[in-house]
Amino acid sequence: MNRNSAAPFRLPPALPAWCLVSPVLALLGLWGISHLGQDVAGWWMLPLALLLMAAVLSAVHHAEVVAHRVGEPFGSLVLAVAVTVIEVALIVSLMLAGGESSNALARDTVFSALMIVCNGVVGLCLLLGGLRHKVLAFRVEATSPTLAVLVALATLTLVLPSFTTSTPGPTFSTAQLMFAGLVSLVLYGAFVFVQTVRHREYFLPIETEEGEQAAERPSAGVAAWSVVLLLACLVGVVGLAKLLAPGIEAGVRAAGAPPSVVGVIVALLVLLPETVAAVRAALRKRLQTSLNLALGSGVASIGLTIPAVALLSLFFPYPLVLGLSNTSMVLFLLTVVVATLTLGSGRATVLQGAVHLVLFAVFCFLAVVP
Repeated sequence: MNRNSAAPFRLPPALPAWCLVSPVLALLGLWGISHLGQDVAGWWMLPLALLLMAAVLSAVHHAEVVAHRVGEPFGSLVLAVAVTVIEVALIVSLMLAGGESSNALARDTVFSALMIVCNGVVGLCLLLGGLRHKVLAFRVEATSPTLAVLVALATLTLVLPSFTTSTPGPTFSTAQLMFAGLVSLVLYGAFVFVQTVRHREYFLPIETEEGEQAAERPSAGVAAWSVVLLLACLVGVVGLAKLLAPGIEAGVRAAGAPPSVVGVIVALLVLLPETVAAVRAALRKRLQTSLNLALGSGVASIGLTIPAVALLSLFFPYPLVLGLSNTSMVLFLLTVVVATLTLGSGRATVLQGAVHLVLFAVFCFLAVVP
């Protein structure tokens, strides 16, 4: 009796020790710094950065365990939604702490996430996967509709505010903001329905490395532990990123870079788990999984972040800046054109990866030198 009743509470042997210890250490470091009231500067930034990297790698492992248990595209969806929900919490907390000076943080972070996933993550996956496998195949019936949703969401929420006339500046009126949030939720809900129910087969990987299909599925107990530890890792990642944010802001100011660079760095930190998972999938010739992660993250980032920030903005004493600058609009348009050409053929090589990475480098350079 005792032996049987105790069994469900044992840590599953299928999970390696490092991925069990990493989230615990990340949360302990987060709790210790927060309660000790230490200023995260100087040498404190190094151990916190190491804990952050360990939590990222652990999050990727647990996400892959969950994905293997539930199958694609649910595994990609789990990681994308989990990261985005915590990203929303991070944006809101930084906006509340920063006051009116951070009224464009949501725009900067969401646009940075869009450029990171569409150019940085996709480009890296195509380049590294193409170097190993020469030609990578994916499903156009999945990537094209996802890109359409992503472009529609980005245009309605990040481009349109610069052209409306109800309010001055690149802002929405309250009614427009609520409508944009509602439309974003509707589009995201439709995307999730198609991805997981109506046309789930479109989002399944085409090719895998030999022998990968024979891998044994983890048990329900292992998957349950991985879900819990994945959430712990993501809380640790975002919490540590938030602690590192003041030091990052100080470094940005010292370098004379624009404040929008903070949004870029925050987005890079938050998207680390998905980036590592997407690259690993591409190296295993599972480019469809990589694209599910990358494009799905972009859709979730806008489809969940904008409605949440729009609702909470009702309590902000200052307007929410969402409209992109002219330079950002040009980069967004160029990204849409290149992504349409890349994802419209069903096959890709290192050349497409190089093009996307160059666009990402241009984005990063203009963020520092506008």
